[in-house]
Amino acid sequence: QLKLVESGGGSVQPGESLRLSCAASGSNLGYYTIAWFRQAPGKEREGITCLNRRQGTKTYADSVKGRFTISEDKASKTAYLQMNGLKPENTAVYYCATGYHACSGDVDLFNTWGEGTLVTVSS
Repeated sequence: QLKLVESGGGSVQPGESLRLSCAASGSNLGYYTIAWFRQAPGKEREGITCLNRRQGTKTYADSVKGRFTISEDKASKTAYLQMNGLKPENTAVYYCATGYHACSGDVDLFNTWGEGTLVTVSS
């Protein structure tokens, strides 16, 4: 069974950067896509970026385009989310998730989820 574990969250000031990690372990490591979602207090979970591992393509939500970058180290089975220029509205629990379909922001299309890591952006 596939397991995902996020790490790297924390408290930062506006304008600072963080890099989140998503370590995959177990079986069923042949997923097609890996994505990062976030859920702010009182809001629905939203997709922010997705990597199609077969095509090597990446998609980003408009709200993070140019500031966030998704990447993957296949050797260590770890995906990353580099977040630059963080804003208070980026405060949320960040989740990674994997699936067997094209990139999408639809949470229902992703099979496996991590527990999430909290990012707080405040001055």
